[in-house]
Formats: sequence, structure tokens, C-alpha cells
Amino acid sequence: MNFVSVRIITADVARLVGFYERVTGVTAAWANEDFAEIGTASGTLAIGSTRTVPLFAPGSARPAENHSVVLEFLVDDVDRVHENLTGFVEDFVNEPTTMPWGNRSLLFRDPDGNLVNFFTPVTPAAVGKFARVSQA
Repeated sequence: MNFVSVRIITADVARLVGFYERVTGVTAAWANEDFAEIGTASGTLAIGSTRTVPLFAPGSARPAENHSVVLEFLVDDVDRVHENLTGFVEDFVNEPTTMPWGNRSLLFRDPDGNLVNFFTPVTPAAVGKFARVSQA
């Protein structure tokens, strides 16, 4: 088995895709107006319209109601990313903070309220853990 992607359902695909293109620096691949993907070396963030939900099961997903999942992105320098996103991101949950497990993390919300964590490993153990992950 191989974990491939996470999909966010939203009422405004263009807005959310534009947000993630800006914060990641990755251009989305659009399948149509209801579906786009932000691809990285290790996984994909898919963004789908509420119009796609009935294709799976009507009412099975609702936009802007996530209160338990955090999308995490490994970055080279979380402090530099924070500087770059200041003035663009409207809801920083925390400033860059070194966590007990060795990552320096920046937590913020996307326009739909989903939590996003950009992090940089800073301790030897954390650096070693993520050494195998490509930072595109």
C-alpha cells in the first residue's frame, strides 16, 4: 500500500487552489473547474468542489468543517517561510516554534479553516528522521 494524497472538499476551488499555490510555490494541475492537484515529491494535495461529493456518496463530505486534521509540509527554512507568508496568510495559529519532538513548526489556517503546519527539523534526531524525504 502507498499513501498518495489528501483531498480537501471546498465550496471555492479556485480560491483554495490559489492559496495553496502561493504558500507552497507549486502550480496546480487542473483536471477541470471542480478538481485540481498540488503535487510534491512525496504526495499530493487534491482540492475538489462540493459538486464532486455526490460522485462518492451524497452528503459524505462538507467543506470548511475540519477540526481534527493538520496538513503538514516539510520546508527548508520555516522562519523564512513565515516571513514570506506574513501579510498573505490571514490566520497564523502560532509563530515558528520549536516543538519537543525536534521540529520547528509554523501553524496557520487556510481560507476554509483547515490547519496547515509548515515545519523544519532542527534537532539531530528530527533531521535524521526526515533525511530520506525529498524537499522539492
